[in-house]
Amino acid sequence: MKQYQKLLLGFVLGIIVGLIGYYVFPEKSYPSMKAVTNVCTLVGAIFLKIIFMVVVPLLVSALMLGVFELGKGRNLGQVAKKSLMFTIGLSLIAVLLAVAMTNIMQPGVGIDFDREALAKNQGVISINKNMEAAQSKPWMNYIIELIPQNPIDSAARAFGGEIIAVMVFALMFGYALCLVVKEDHPIVHVLQAIFDGSLKVIAWAMKIAPYGIFGIVFNTTYRMGAGFLTNVAYFAFVVVLSLLIQQFVVYALCLKVFAKTNPWEFFKKCKEAYVYAFSTASSNATLPIALETAEKTLKLPPKIARFVLTCGASANQNGSGLYEGVVLLFLAQVFGVSLSIEQQIVVVLTAVLGGIGTAGVPGGTLPIIAILCVNVGVPVEGLGLILGVDRFLDMCRTTLNVSGDLVIAKLVSANVDDATIEKTPDITC
Repeated sequence: MKQYQKLLLGFVLGIIVGLIGYYVFPEKSYPSMKAVTNVCTLVGAIFLKIIFMVVVPLLVSALMLGVFELGKGRNLGQVAKKSLMFTIGLSLIAVLLAVAMTNIMQPGVGIDFDREALAKNQGVISINKNMEAAQSKPWMNYIIELIPQNPIDSAARAFGGEIIAVMVFALMFGYALCLVVKEDHPIVHVLQAIFDGSLKVIAWAMKIAPYGIFGIVFNTTYRMGAGFLTNVAYFAFVVVLSLLIQQFVVYALCLKVFAKTNPWEFFKKCKEAYVYAFSTASSNATLPIALETAEKTLKLPPKIARFVLTCGASANQNGSGLYEGVVLLFLAQVFGVSLSIEQQIVVVLTAVLGGIGTAGVPGGTLPIIAILCVNVGVPVEGLGLILGVDRFLDMCRTTLNVSGDLVIAKLVSANVDDATIEKTPDITC
């Protein structure tokens, strides 16, 4: 059985067994089920911890090597420019699609709820705290914090919001290396060894991946059951439909037009990365699998794949930007807040930037949405309406985020001068 089939089997069994447990063996009637969920939590946590353990060394080494190799071939500027162009273009399309779909389908009209109860929701209270902390900082601090004073400290706090600072350090240091050392310098071989070692750890983690994914999906389904969509089913439908249009219409057209590639064959080759992204709901955790898919399955130039995918894990969040746009307009409809065209343009631009700066971890979108709500006068407590379905939609939008990274890597590879890439040295141990 192929690896992606094992992952898919673990995912499907997790849903089926989770639903059976939810309806037949509820924890209130069967206290022993607590032990089952604890075992699943343990297996899922071990699996994810192994992955997250090497994300920072993998990201730093891959990005430094990618920048070093592109810089040596004098191709860094061309790759960076095209990566940025495709990232902003696809993000803008995603958010405009969100705005159009929400205005047309009106998922927030006619929803009844207890506003006072929502305001007391612990999830909303937690989001409020994160939002207030973010809003209390002057705007220039966001720019200053992009440059880490202590890269080691930033690396230690990467999953607490400083992973972009780590990326900036890797970009700057990698480019500096390409200007001062030769291709066979020991530090280059050290970086390659770190990269290869990280992939080896990922290979170990993949052996328990089907069990880890089963545990994660089982616990999620056992907690929520099949009725978790009931209250906001139409809203969830609008989000998923928008994500599908972005994937199978926008991405497909881009691959066909700009990369002269059969999109369906491309998507088929990426299926393992998609299953992994959907199961973990984390772009950062999926980075190693995305890199392997790009280099070994899609046969993209490693130097371009490493640069685009490592940057994209945090800087290209099409799905998150789209989700932010839908949620904000949905809540505006729920509370009867009429947004002018000018305000919706602000929503679009802010959601594009928010999508670029969103942390690539589960739930990383919610604080950004809270800030957007405040900016346009939408009550933040409305987020309590979507908390029950957010985990499922997080899995969906993460899949689009990862797919977008792979699509952009392909688009950049197809639109960069082949002769320049061929001249760029490959660094191997």
